[in-house]
Amino acid sequence: MNEAQQIMGGFAHTLAKPIKAHGDELHELQLRRPTAAEAKKIGRMPYVVTDPKTGLYSPDLSVVDEYISVCAGIPPSSVAQLDLVDLNQLAWAVCSFFTTPESSASSS
Repeated sequence: MNEAQQIMGGFAHTLAKPIKAHGDELHELQLRRPTAAEAKKIGRMPYVVTDPKTGLYSPDLSVVDEYISVCAGIPPSSVAQLDLVDLNQLAWAVCSFFTTPESSASSS
């Protein structure tokens, strides 16, 4: 994944453009894996399957912003400030939490 480093089942992502959250200017987000309880509360997967035969999927941007907010600990208004490059990279990172077991992600 571009610009991201794995850290304890999560990612440290350096932002292409800083955002404001909780009154601070952020240049990096720590994105952790969501819990099963958080996923159940959100109620939808962060991706849609685009080809059932091959299993190809793409991020569902109508849902992924909720996961970014929860997993990075920032308000939805801060997610809305993300540069499109950051949104794309974080969206794929969120999807990877659902397609790669935590033990595999943290050992690679």
